[in-house]
Amino acid sequence: MRRPGRIRIGRVPAWLSAHDPELAATRRAARTALVMPALFALCGQVLGSPIMATFAAFASFSMLLLVEFTGPMVQRLRAHLGLAVVWGVLICVGTLVGRETWLAVVATVVVGFLILFSGVVSSVLAGASTALLLAFILPVTSPAALSQLPERLAGAGCAAAAALLAISLLWPRPPADPLSAPASRVCRAVAAQLHTDAARLAGEPHAPSGRACQAAADEAARAADDLRRTFDATCYRPTGLSAGSRALVRLVDELTWLCSIVADSVTPRENPPPCDRAAHTVRRTAAETLDRAADLLDAPRDAPGPLRAALADLRSAMADMERSATTRLPMHQPRPGSESAVSAFFGTLDLSFRAQELGFATLQIAENVDLSAAAERRSWPERLLGREPGSLSAPLAAARERAAAHLQPHSVWLHNSLRGALGLGAAVALADLAGVQHSFWVLLGTLSVLRSNALNTGQNALRALGGTIAGSVIGAGLLHLFGHHGTSLWFLLPVAVLVAGIAPAAISFAAGQAAFTITLVILFNIGHDPNWHIALLRIQDIAIGCAVSVLVGLLFWPRGAAAAVDRALAKAYTDSARYLAGAVKYAVGRCGPAPMPADTPLQEGRQAAAAARRLDDAFRSYLAERGPKPVPLADMTTLVTGIVGLRLAADAVLGLWQCDGEQHTATDRADARLVLTATAGRVCDWYRDLAAGLTQHTPVPDPLPRSSAAEARLVDSLRQDLVDDRGQATATAVRIIWTADHLDAARRLQPSLAAAARPHEPPGATGPGTSPTT
Repeated sequence: MRRPGRIRIGRVPAWLSAHDPELAATRRAARTALVMPALFALCGQVLGSPIMATFAAFASFSMLLLVEFTGPMVQRLRAHLGLAVVWGVLICVGTLVGRETWLAVVATVVVGFLILFSGVVSSVLAGASTALLLAFILPVTSPAALSQLPERLAGAGCAAAAALLAISLLWPRPPADPLSAPASRVCRAVAAQLHTDAARLAGEPHAPSGRACQAAADEAARAADDLRRTFDATCYRPTGLSAGSRALVRLVDELTWLCSIVADSVTPRENPPPCDRAAHTVRRTAAETLDRAADLLDAPRDAPGPLRAALADLRSAMADMERSATTRLPMHQPRPGSESAVSAFFGTLDLSFRAQELGFATLQIAENVDLSAAAERRSWPERLLGREPGSLSAPLAAARERAAAHLQPHSVWLHNSLRGALGLGAAVALADLAGVQHSFWVLLGTLSVLRSNALNTGQNALRALGGTIAGSVIGAGLLHLFGHHGTSLWFLLPVAVLVAGIAPAAISFAAGQAAFTITLVILFNIGHDPNWHIALLRIQDIAIGCAVSVLVGLLFWPRGAAAAVDRALAKAYTDSARYLAGAVKYAVGRCGPAPMPADTPLQEGRQAAAAARRLDDAFRSYLAERGPKPVPLADMTTLVTGIVGLRLAADAVLGLWQCDGEQHTATDRADARLVLTATAGRVCDWYRDLAAGLTQHTPVPDPLPRSSAAEARLVDSLRQDLVDDRGQATATAVRIIWTADHLDAARRLQPSLAAAARPHEPPGATGPGTSPTT
């Protein structure tokens, strides 16, 4: 009879590992189960202050269970210290305004919006939003005289001190950033793929087989997918506001782009191009640089010398390749007379262009890794003073930039913040009008179920109410059985806290709601005559809060993230196309007979980056919404990823011409400039039409075909205007061809994007220039 019991107990760790990856929820719950009852007993039974006990219990529950900061221990302790300070401020504000209903309602709306919207600035604030809201909800829903404020602050202070000790001594979280390990795996996988591809393309003896190359490519694709899933797994960006964290955020887009470049750059074996040793050298050097970047991601406090040496080697290899590319253009041959001849002319630089694109991406990635590691190596005074390595903007400037990017009518984060704040304010007002005994429960119900649209809010309201009913019934039963034995409730409290911490992550939202209700029932009855009727009355309060959430969801943004993600996509494509056009305009200005005045399109780049951040947040909300998706997830992911390729193609064009050090001559180059401008106009106009189709649900334009006439004109202009005294191509000629190649890469994205955008069209939509398939 014992064996089955032992087997069941033995399966608990395996079950937790399967349902709670890395035991994150279990770790938080175990800490809270130890600290919260101990503080409640200390403040209530030893110090004899029920007020201190209540605030110590909820503050420890909030600081240990509802939030877990990432990064090195010093950063986590600093974040928890800041959380404690804000808790104190919010307790003061909530106590001051809680005695007047109208003032409490107004303050709840304002404070709720500030807390929820501040999460757009940093994951530290986003991850702590529920804990901060609880810090305000608890005092504002418990009106009391100002004479109780010291006891309230003392209770929260005890909880903060205990939390600091608990996170550093009780089962500490691993210090690694959540993105570092998957980013390192991507770097190593891509480096391995580059090594195998370079050996195959160079025709080396004992070169890897096609199967080995395919296996390396598959491994790189899997690593990139894992990185993207990790990044998209939370409703906010899983990094903070520090320089290192911002560099890692940028790294996700760059590694996504790098993987697509590498996947697209493998030349078919049946028709290999002429050997380009300089291009192969760049590919091998890029692979070595990625390996060194992975080493620094794994151990950011190591010396950066090997990575910086690899960066210097890569820059040197790219410069050598650019010089050798000028000798590869067949300027001495007769004018190409056919489309295939024109393609062959451009094909002479195909390997070098792909190596240049790859090298530029690798440089960006390695520099961001170096910056992130430099930020991790800063001393405590440098961190405290906000001294930033590299040239990224200071924390306050970055915070203002992120906040400004979301102060837009179609920002998902702005909508969620407004809806949450208004819902909490309405709950305070309704609880007062209904005369409920504990409006705290009403606001908990409201906070628990607010989601991004009315449908999901209603679904969560039913789950929350069902969980509360179950928890209240179980809690009432426990009081009936054990309530007259006060010691029994003390033993039940840690168990209830442990289950309340694990259940939402490992079982379900409703199970978590039930366990939380049981915890509160026990907490409010320890040391008092048990009253199981009060446990059942909590169902009424939670139901009021759920009703408020559903009403707010119906009135504010009932369509949810599905409509918002279309608008965010359209804005991101419009701004990224404008950025690409601005980068080409800058390039055209740089390749004139003398440098033409052309402003660097930094503003367009910032706008495109801001639009991409808004799209990120809209896409996260779209992924988090339950229920069927109006557009297949694979198609939506393709459209979101297309933004990365378009925006970073503009980065590549800009970087290509910013390093232009050629001595300018009196050569006109007007034809080449006109071809680039016209090509950029056609490509960018297509993306603007795509954006219009996404928001207006009009027919999506067909992908642009390759323009042989434009390529022929560009070849003519190069042969006429961009040769030196010896009849060889100049470096500017190579850059013009590479710029045209970057534009063509943006054009080659169009078939997959057009196919993914078709589901956005109304059924049967057709029009001039459109077709059912691409």
